[in-house]
Amino acid sequence: MPTKKTTKKPAKKPAKKEKYFQSVGRRKTAVARVRLFDKGDKSININEKDYKEYFPTLELQQIIESPLNKMRIEEKFKILARVQGGGIHAQAEAVRHGIARALVKFNEDFKKRLRKAGYLTRDSRMRERKKFGLKRARRAPQWSKR
Repeated sequence: MPTKKTTKKPAKKPAKKEKYFQSVGRRKTAVARVRLFDKGDKSININEKDYKEYFPTLELQQIIESPLNKMRIEEKFKILARVQGGGIHAQAEAVRHGIARALVKFNEDFKKRLRKAGYLTRDSRMRERKKFGLKRARRAPQWSKR
């Protein structure tokens, strides 16, 4: 009779119970789940990479930092974000939206300044769908007079 082999599962590390403020930011089809830790190593990680590695251009990095710079609290938080969907620019704006929402959960007094700067407003513009009979959403097929 064959014996049943038992395989040991790797032991999971005990999870640290750190307090954080979680929020979701969106832009086009990009969705960012952001966790804001008030205690930590004061870093911003996106999809387990440093944000300067994930967003290589200075413009995208400034988009990410803008809610923190607006509140003058650049070096206060550890931020972890998981972002998926959309393009790189939409992802950066989704992370910015998520960070701004998490900051409001952290301190309700930030809401007025972040709202005035436009960081709490979900940009609802989406891609227009392609219509039948057309090449794209509005581009008509080439027309020949003769």
